Amino acid sequence: MPQQLDGLEKLCAGNSFNEFFATFSYIDFPAGTTFQVELSDNAGSFATPTLTTTLQVVNTSATQQTIKFAVPNDLAGSDIYSLRIKSSTGAVSQRFKNSLGNTSFGAYFKSYESSYFINNKNTTAAICSSGSITLSVYNETPSDVSSSPANYPKLKYKWYKDNVIISGQSGTSLVVSTPGQYYSEIDYGVCTETNISSNRVDVVSSTSGSAVTINSSLGNPFCANGTGTVLTATSGNSYLWKKDGVTIAGATNRTYSTNESGVYTVEVDFGGCKATGSINLQSNGFEASIDAQDGYKLSEGETITVNVTTDASAPTFEWYLNDNLISGQTSSSYVIAVKGNYKVKISQASGCIATREFSFKINGESGPASVIPNIIKLSGMNPYWNIPDEYKNANTKVIIISSNGEMVLDVVNYQGDWPQNNIDFKNVNPVYYYVIQGDAGEKKGSITVIK
Repeated sequence: MPQQLDGLEKLCAGNSFNEFFATFSYIDFPAGTTFQVELSDNAGSFATPTLTTTLQVVNTSATQQTIKFAVPNDLAGSDIYSLRIKSSTGAVSQRFKNSLGNTSFGAYFKSYESSYFINNKNTTAAICSSGSITLSVYNETPSDVSSSPANYPKLKYKWYKDNVIISGQSGTSLVVSTPGQYYSEIDYGVCTETNISSNRVDVVSSTSGSAVTINSSLGNPFCANGTGTVLTATSGNSYLWKKDGVTIAGATNRTYSTNESGVYTVEVDFGGCKATGSINLQSNGFEASIDAQDGYKLSEGETITVNVTTDASAPTFEWYLNDNLISGQTSSSYVIAVKGNYKVKISQASGCIATREFSFKINGESGPASVIPNIIKLSGMNPYWNIPDEYKNANTKVIIISSNGEMVLDVVNYQGDWPQNNIDFKNVNPVYYYVIQGDAGEKKGSITVIK
């Protein structure tokens, strides 16, 4: 005969708690008899029990036993479950009674036990007098199952307007057509908890552009850095962003990231009407410009000077050729003598920490500045084979071979530092042969080393 169900009114299980006990009395059962605790299906029927947990009686003198059991984590929640004991002899007990004396009670496994968000975490939304907006359970990272209740498709919800439940709404979204304060909570029947609920969203009526606001995540003015500030508009059904009156291609989401100052506007469709908001976004970083002519064709022997102008505080400059840092070039200007893809990076390290870059390409035939030297004078100011910068990159291979056929150098991204060891002159000036292979083509020739 079953006892009262461990003094419980309902079975409310979850990842944080899932341990229950069923105590029952019996007499006149043979040794070796096993007993099972059975939980009905969600309609209260034992035709196909939801779970069976077995206990074998070892102490035949005992007349009372307790079976520990857990609620399945895929349980279909219901308020009319029942529990009973069934023996291996075929005898079946009456249904257990809960603490209220009922043989039917609620049983739920709370697969999600935290608060959550709706309306993309935003606490406001707007609709037109004849339009609507959809409030949905927020699910930013579907790959992380535990991050949102939306990743548990069996869950049902209760939706509220002005703290009054909305009849017939149990899905992950709600279509709203009237102003009010809305929120939802996960429906665990009699096991429902108010703390397992969403944020509150105030839905207002929109009839003019004043209902649309744009917020800058980095404030206004903002410090331009990285991906920039994120502009977020009032929640609606669709969005169209413009900068200084010009439509921004592809900018149709509620948010837009930018590093540029300007007047940004967004047209929001609330369903039945549209409204526009704007923000005069200002950067407190720095301004910079460059006088380089992209695609300039360099003539034989010609050099050009490229200048950067900036109002940055104590700026630093880095110049690059074919994505390789040009050593020693740290001023605001650079004299260009070879073709290639150039870039200059300007940085401000105090106040608003920010960086700006300018890229440009110089075309042209290889002139005298690109001539590969064929003599190394060891007693000179630069006792190395210093080839033009256009050959100093990670895509270029440099090979040097002695007159005896011995390979003395085989590297990529050569930096003009050969020879590094003493060279035996004997009676003549030694001669070496080089092969350069890379983006600038293949070059071959000889090198004579003199004292």
